[in-house]
Formats: sequence, C-alpha cells, structure tokens
Amino acid sequence: MEALAQFIVAGLKSGAIYALLALGFTIVYASTGAINFAQGEFFMLGGVIGVWLLSLGMPIPLAVLGAIVLTAAIGVVFEILAVRPIEGGDPLRIIMVTIGGSVLLRQLALHAFGPDELTFPAFTRGPSIRLLGAAIERQTVWIWGLTLLAVLALAAMYRYTGFGKAMRATSIRSEAARLVGIDAAGMVTASFGLSAALGAMAGLVVAPLTQTAFNVGSAIGLKGFAAAILGGLGNPVAAVGGGLILGVLESLTAGYIDPLYKDAVALVVLLLVLFIRPQGLFGGAAREKV
Repeated sequence: MEALAQFIVAGLKSGAIYALLALGFTIVYASTGAINFAQGEFFMLGGVIGVWLLSLGMPIPLAVLGAIVLTAAIGVVFEILAVRPIEGGDPLRIIMVTIGGSVLLRQLALHAFGPDELTFPAFTRGPSIRLLGAAIERQTVWIWGLTLLAVLALAAMYRYTGFGKAMRATSIRSEAARLVGIDAAGMVTASFGLSAALGAMAGLVVAPLTQTAFNVGSAIGLKGFAAAILGGLGNPVAAVGGGLILGVLESLTAGYIDPLYKDAVALVVLLLVLFIRPQGLFGGAAREKV
C-alpha cells in the first residue's frame, strides 16, 4: 500500500504539470480551432528564462514572476508575427506554423542559454512530508498548489470578468463576437499569451525537480497534448482531469510493469482515445445549431 501511495503521489505530480500544458492547448484551440505545437517550448522558456533571471541576482519570487511575464510576452509576439497573418485560414496552416515556431524557439534557446542542463533552486527547502506512507517533496506541494490556483483563476476569469466572457464568446463563434464589438483578433492574441504563461509556470515549478534545458519542450509538449485529447480538447476542466489521469497511468506503468514503457503511455492513450472516443473521456458530442 505504501508503494501504491507513492506511485499515486508521483503520478499526480506529473499529472498536474500535464494539466497546465493541456490548459494551454485548450485555450488556444478554443480561440483558433488549431493546435499550438509550440506549447512545449513555452514550458522550456519558462525554466531557462527563470534560471537566467536568477543569474542576474533576482530573488526566486521575482525570477519566477519575471519568467512568466517574459514568456507570455514571447507568446504574444509569436501570435502577432506568425499566426495573425493567416488568422481565419485553414487550421492546418496554423498548426504547421506553430511546429515551425517551436523549432525556431528551441534553436534560439540553444544559442541564448547553451546546451547544458540548468538548475533552478527549490521554492522552499526542507524534508519531505509523509502522508499515508508516501513521501511528498515540498516542491510537489508547490506544483499542486499552483495548478489548483491556475484552474480556479481561469474559472473565475471566464465566469466573472468581461475579458473572460469576451474570450468565451470568441471561442464559441468568432464572427458573432466581432459583430457585437469584441476584438476577436485581440482575444486570440490574449489566448496565446495566457497559454504561454501557463506553460512557463509549469516549466518553472518542475525545474527544481528535473532541471531544465533548451530541448525539454518537445516530449513534455506531446504529453500535454495527449492529456488535452484524453480529457476532451476545448474543455479546461476536462483537460485538467486528462492530465491527472495520464500522470497516474504513467506512474503505475513505471511502478508495476517497467519504467521503459512509461513514455509510451502517452502515445498509446492518444491513439486509443482518437480511435475509440475522439471527443475525450469528459467531452460530449459536438452539436451545430443552424
């Protein structure tokens, strides 16, 4: 039972990271109808920019905040320069642009920050917390807490703020949103900035446990995408559920079958969901009113 508890804790830790990335995929998909395959690079940028800001003498809280803000700004610039010129076109073109953008961001990070792994210090120091026989690192508590905070903040924004309601309206019907005076193009830009901020937060909060480097974005981006598909692309709550489920499945596979198969779980889950239930575990069949 102690081993099972430890595996579940490890799975929920990974799952929370996947959930933050899945939220980023979902936000961009809702506003553009396309998948942003540069999401993993936003994860990478959060970590490496945070380490760079620390090297300039910033304390950890300011380095974390600065890295999130700078990565969000990069997301905004990326949308304006690369995505906006083809806005309203075939979603496949947007997907191809984001794939090219991810390669460009990765190479720029390589030249700017070097090829070596970089270390970010733990947010708080101290021994692990024991719960039901499982050891929970203090950084893991930060991962869970910041993921919960991001989910609650997004829910509040969408429900209670005019900005959030405008984003929802744009995601549901962009042409109708334009007709009532909503800046649909601005909402798409905001969605890229918000998704970049979520990716950066994930990259920063996990960096003390895994280190970071210019090439960490691709693999984690794939898992975030698989989590979004598993839960139901376009539904933020479902994306979080998909991330947590995927993380636990990976951990149980590594613990009870073989760690070599851990990274294959995301691909297997992705293929199974696409073949059996394309709308995801928590998604419903789409309806079109005419």
